[in-house]
Amino acid sequence: MIITVLLIALFLSFLGHIFSLVTYVTRKSERSLKTFIKTTMSNIILAGTCIILFMSRPDLLFEVDVQKLVWIMSGFVMFTTLGVKIRIFVRIYKRAQDPENYHVNFFGKKVLHSSVVNRVELAIFFGTIPFFLMSGSYFIARLVNFFLYKHL
Repeated sequence: MIITVLLIALFLSFLGHIFSLVTYVTRKSERSLKTFIKTTMSNIILAGTCIILFMSRPDLLFEVDVQKLVWIMSGFVMFTTLGVKIRIFVRIYKRAQDPENYHVNFFGKKVLHSSVVNRVELAIFFGTIPFFLMSGSYFIARLVNFFLYKHL
């Protein structure tokens, strides 16, 4: 059980590390850099703990339910990427409603400026699609399998 918790914590730390890296690259603030360094240290500590534990007690590896662990991780990835997509959509929608970001043309139609969508947001939105589709399909397939046959 402790191994599963450590591996999930390590995975969540990796997700946080990727998120902090993207945040640092897009914002370039000191706070993002500190978060990036903190997640780096937590990754090193958790990975070191796992390595020491696995080297001292290799029998604990056989107790890990890998299929359940991968299912949980795919769920985290799916919901994280879904949250990122929703957040980007909401930000773009709010900018599209701001009168500074559009004008009305001769025919009375609203024409949006290119300032509504940032290139980085667009790249992140489309870059996360493969991760969302792969992890989401695995998570949903295993969830349906659980409801139909009562096992993952």
